[in-house]
Amino acid sequence: MKRIPGTNKRTQILLGFLLVWMGCSSPRDIIIISGQTMGTTYSIKIIHVGLFEAQKKIEQGIDSILTEVNRKMSTWDSNSEISRFNQNQTDSPIPVSPEFFQVVNMAQAISRKTNGAFDVTVFDLMSLWGFGPNPKSGMPTHEEIEKVLSFTGYEKIMIDKKSLIKQHPSTKLDLNAIAKGYGVDKVFQFLLSKGFTDLFVEIGGEVQCSGRNQRNKYWSIGIENPSGGNKPDRMFAAIVYSDGGAVATSGNYRNFVNINGEIHGHTINPNTGYPIQTNVLSVTVLSNSCMVADAWATALMVMDYETGLKKVTENPDIKAVWILDKKDGSRRVARSVGAKIDDSIYEIIR
Repeated sequence: MKRIPGTNKRTQILLGFLLVWMGCSSPRDIIIISGQTMGTTYSIKIIHVGLFEAQKKIEQGIDSILTEVNRKMSTWDSNSEISRFNQNQTDSPIPVSPEFFQVVNMAQAISRKTNGAFDVTVFDLMSLWGFGPNPKSGMPTHEEIEKVLSFTGYEKIMIDKKSLIKQHPSTKLDLNAIAKGYGVDKVFQFLLSKGFTDLFVEIGGEVQCSGRNQRNKYWSIGIENPSGGNKPDRMFAAIVYSDGGAVATSGNYRNFVNINGEIHGHTINPNTGYPIQTNVLSVTVLSNSCMVADAWATALMVMDYETGLKKVTENPDIKAVWILDKKDGSRRVARSVGAKIDDSIYEIIR
């Protein structure tokens, strides 16, 4: 899927693919700004009272933020900051922008907490399995995987004040598993700074919201029902109702490749170099930061459910919801302590 630098926006009075349940109260005014960014779509809902005269400036501000995130973090743009970093093979400190540093610094912190299950040095590993801007064709050999693993791993990137140091000249970064969440946070904070309090910001399914929706109800966020299974006609597996916070979901059913007749999901275990093989179909993470939720959702997809639950329990800044596959084709939903969902179409086991 080709990443699209910049944005192509349109304003509409329609809701996106996420559910907003309607009550019986009179609807408030809503402005919806949507478009494309980071190879996916975005939808921003702003509830307001009275005349909304600054819409053009708000749209321009959002456009500027998303364009800048792409300019710094898109591996599909050969002139982006991350592409220039990947092309740099020096072992000296590489100065980076404050925004780039912030994202990589957070990524490294989560890598340490997850024992490398989350790792942004996987650019060449993803390419080897047919993903990214330079996908290889065919099934990678064990030797090819071992070679790439020799220069990947979060330990290969060191933080030095406001610079980054490569421990191997061939190490390359891929921020796709955290950049969308970062973009959501940036847009959300921009809108808060403009005085809006009832907000819903979504990029590629990653969400940050506050306040109430058009009907003065909690925002409702659908957890997508993974394809397949015994309830293929149901779009959502469950609903998260929220008046504030971030929600991000990761699942192998969204992005995969066919290699010699074998289907492989895009979640690669950074430690082994191979696609994951667990009964976890998707993980939804709740946090105060969408950047944090985005990264943790990817990390938890790499782990089996029991390991992931232990990690979530050890980190009080996140909660999680798992959709698990059973051998008979049925599914179950599991939750960490404090994770609240409604209208689950599957059995909840905890």
